[in-house]
Amino acid sequence: MHTNELMIYRNMEYGRILQDMTFLMEHAGSDYYNPEDLKNLFFECVNKILELSEQHGLEGNLWHTYLTFLLVNDENAYSTACEIRGAVEGSVNDVALHDFAIMKELFDYDVKGLGEKLGTKAHRILFDYQGTRQEGHVYNRRVRDRICTLAVHLAGTSSPEEFKTVMTQFYKEFGVGKFGLHKAFRVEHTEGGARIVPITKIAHVRLDDLVGYEIPKKKLIENTEAFVRGRKANNCLLFGDAGTGKSTSIKAILNQYYEEGLRMIEVYKHQFQDLNDIIAQIKNRNYKFIIYMDDLSFEEFEIEYKYLKAVIEGGLERKPDNVLIYATSNRRHLVREQWSDKNDRRDDDLHTSDTVQEKLSLVARFGVSIFFVGPDKKEFQNIVLELAKRNGIQMEENELLLQANQWEMTHGGRSGRTAQQFIDYLLGKA
Repeated sequence: MHTNELMIYRNMEYGRILQDMTFLMEHAGSDYYNPEDLKNLFFECVNKILELSEQHGLEGNLWHTYLTFLLVNDENAYSTACEIRGAVEGSVNDVALHDFAIMKELFDYDVKGLGEKLGTKAHRILFDYQGTRQEGHVYNRRVRDRICTLAVHLAGTSSPEEFKTVMTQFYKEFGVGKFGLHKAFRVEHTEGGARIVPITKIAHVRLDDLVGYEIPKKKLIENTEAFVRGRKANNCLLFGDAGTGKSTSIKAILNQYYEEGLRMIEVYKHQFQDLNDIIAQIKNRNYKFIIYMDDLSFEEFEIEYKYLKAVIEGGLERKPDNVLIYATSNRRHLVREQWSDKNDRRDDDLHTSDTVQEKLSLVARFGVSIFFVGPDKKEFQNIVLELAKRNGIQMEENELLLQANQWEMTHGGRSGRTAQQFIDYLLGKA
């Protein structure tokens, strides 16, 4: 095997297993190496493939899924150029075809024969593996199935050219690496800076699941569609009463436009100092990123809003076209004001009006503001009736609404969230 001749797919994560396997392919049966040492190395490779597969929930032919895992995760000159866009022109295609020819040889290699040559049957576990769980610790079922299906398609190709076509189509449809395989992300602060980490368990909610709020949903859809389709769009602030579906709408938007290349990164207030680092990591990728800030508000003594203003306004460097900021808040004005802010005779600030304007100006940086208002009694009852219908609750309508009204009076008032909690309560009693 000529894995040492790989040019683009050369520094793959978890590639050490591949190096050891190709070493065995080249030297199994050689008189130069101790047969027991070679056999032990094979056992070690099988062990690492099994551990990797269990961790990520992979199944089937683990040799093929391992190789596929390497290909879908390696962010290189070819894979990142093809993500979302598809086939590209240029000399990189020739280099990619060279590497894919080597990878196809690895797919076609007789691992069974290798095990027999080494005098072991350990290879048998690799060919039709069934994992212990439906999902791995790292990948959810959707991602797992995508990789396993791709492995079958790659194994069925008849030439390096066809192999390249299948792989390129995958990069076009889903992308590459963590941004290609996952929808949502969070941020971890490390000594080396901000680290963007996938969120594997997310709510699969759709906008249709949110009963009512048609006007706010329409405005959110219009802005997001413009963004993912390459038109001008604005940063977006969703504000209003608690429990009215602001956060649910954001999650639903991600699910609705994920297949068009939308990704979302959740950032908390204490992480605003990492915003420039986060944007630097995503600005040259072919996805559309929403930086999502939930329940955004600032007390008068907090200064993190200045980091946010600086990022939104931008400095000398133009803000990337593939990044927007979406935030939710219970406040229309994100920075708390004091009555003393309006007292022009305060001694500690000679330019009080400037201070007030600075606090108010953050909201103006969001080009689209969407108001989510709590439902009136009739709207609340309509929400309850629709949710009861969707969940198959059989109850006389007057009794259902009577209990719903009693519930909302003792559980925070009328809202979509309160209605859902009431329905969950009824389902729990069933």
